[in-house]
Amino acid sequence: MRILYLITRSDVGGAQVHLLDLLSRLGGRVDPVVGAGEVGYLTDAVRDLGIPCHIVPDLVQRIAPAHDMRALFQLLRLIRKVRPDLVHAHTSKAGLLGRCAARIAGVPSVFTAHTWSFADGACLKWKIAGIPSERLAAAWSSALINVSRANRDLALRYRIASRKRLLVIHNGIGDTLHRAAPARADVPVIAVVARCCVQKDQSLLLRALSRITLPVRAVFVGDGPTRPALEAETRQLGLRDRVAFLGQRLDVPEILAAAHLFALPTKWEGFPLGILEAMRAGLPVVASDTGGVAEAVVDQETGFLVPRGDLDSLRARLEQLLDSPALRRRMGDAGRKRYEAEFTLDAMLRKTLSVYRHVLYGCEIPVVDAVTAPSGHL
Repeated sequence: MRILYLITRSDVGGAQVHLLDLLSRLGGRVDPVVGAGEVGYLTDAVRDLGIPCHIVPDLVQRIAPAHDMRALFQLLRLIRKVRPDLVHAHTSKAGLLGRCAARIAGVPSVFTAHTWSFADGACLKWKIAGIPSERLAAAWSSALINVSRANRDLALRYRIASRKRLLVIHNGIGDTLHRAAPARADVPVIAVVARCCVQKDQSLLLRALSRITLPVRAVFVGDGPTRPALEAETRQLGLRDRVAFLGQRLDVPEILAAAHLFALPTKWEGFPLGILEAMRAGLPVVASDTGGVAEAVVDQETGFLVPRGDLDSLRARLEQLLDSPALRRRMGDAGRKRYEAEFTLDAMLRKTLSVYRHVLYGCEIPVVDAVTAPSGHL
């Protein structure tokens, strides 16, 4: 089956890594083609895989009616050129316009909601535009995949679609040989892997670090529009000797293996891959309790959940782990076991492929989950 995958941005991010995992591991079971709104990390990697990749120049992330109208016609031309059996769209803008174009072309479509544009903490503009748009686009979709139950529940709250049409497939990631030793005796290192953008709250971690007197260093992996402001805040807080900004990196497993714990303060989330990468490495996790984060991190077992935006709670939980190598080891080991049991890449691929077969051929989805599918489907 020929699948046209659509995505807006091509920088390093959770949706892009997720898509690359689908493309690289589904092998001969699908015939993939990719359409993206820009050239970058993703499109380079797609072409390295030998997969056809097309740039849709007006497919931009921001709300821009003139660009959006042109992008719709560009996507329609791409669908007619590629002639896919199915369109699988990722991220909000590609999801809306891609499903509309697929509807016009008479091609079934699937949408993966990595995080809804109207998530708690998102800006008011996206909520006002996103809710009615997603309701309309849902009517054009053959399946709606949510990467967490929290995403599914949010869609239900805003009446995007009925429960039986909102599937849940948790993100999964492939394993590596890189393992952390969180209890080792050198100065503890906190790793943060996240794009520097309004959604993330790296500033909260910087302020927490400025109040911690225990020995500690932090490394921030990722790039984006808020990085200059974060670097300026680092200087203002007197943290230049304790904080390093590494930018966009492709050696994240090695960086995590050299760390002692992982932190992700964030304003809203779907189901962040960075947390799964940390659990895979055997690191304890301290993260904001928002979106699907609690579906990965078991509070006080694999790490700590802290209220979103709560500086004092974040500082206290970090200090608790910094002060106890034994606790870091215990939580890191528990996180690794949870990754192995719940969040492998093979499980995600199997479930995704079953959705394709269900949409195209009417096959029953073989993985039944009573929580995510009261109707008997996934």
